Amino acid sequence: MINTTESESEYKDLDQKSIQELLVGINQQDALVALAVQKSIPQIEKVVTSVVEALKNGGRLFYIGAGTSGRLGIVDASECPPTFGVSHNLVIGIIAGGDGAIRKAVEFAEDDESQAIIDLKNYNFSEKDFLIGIAASGRTPYVIGGVNDARKLGAQTACIVCNLGSELAQAVDLPIEVVVGPEFLTGSTRMKAGTAQKLVLNMITTTTMITLGKVKGNKMVHMQLSNLKLIARGEKMLQDELHISAQEAQKLLKAHGNVNKAIIAFKK
Repeated sequence: MINTTESESEYKDLDQKSIQELLVGINQQDALVALAVQKSIPQIEKVVTSVVEALKNGGRLFYIGAGTSGRLGIVDASECPPTFGVSHNLVIGIIAGGDGAIRKAVEFAEDDESQAIIDLKNYNFSEKDFLIGIAASGRTPYVIGGVNDARKLGAQTACIVCNLGSELAQAVDLPIEVVVGPEFLTGSTRMKAGTAQKLVLNMITTTTMITLGKVKGNKMVHMQLSNLKLIARGEKMLQDELHISAQEAQKLLKAHGNVNKAIIAFKK
């Protein structure tokens, strides 16, 4: 395995640099991330195609990870219901060490190779579901154990890693390898690697939900109206789509509680 995530930073003597020098250096490295993700689009496309198929057939999308990787999976999963109006049980993020590890690191949780499948089975994980393991290094035992056990159950698996030829990439059906190179701060994979993982997760769920019909044009017509800002956005969507007044849009949205349902009802 080419372990670039742990290789030494190209920037020396960080503790001797000015604030501006540090900020410029971090930004210069961040600018490389999107280009690295771009190279992985063919791999991402294969994963999205399989995820869409799994969800169409009644399956769910699961993420597992430890530390930063686990938190990123949980963030992406938690944003799907309000953005696309889907069930909280459709995209599920699981982190090594349990929900407490979202805020505070749980020592050695990532080293338990047998715990992930236990965590997955708590959600009745089955062969219909799709599992994506997230690990910058590609060698986290918790994640590797989880995808190995998921494959034994007959489920499809993928991963998001930032090293080439990792054990995790070799363990899954569909690897996504985004090689971002050494971190600005040596080994701090919450930086470029974490940014790359977040970009890929955005791509996977957004593209999946669009393909499943959760978007109309470029609008989130299935979004949950959970605050005043989103209600106002929903009303504006109705005005633009149906060419109606603000007052009519307000009444329509209040009656149906959902932009998409309001559009369907109006057109009937």
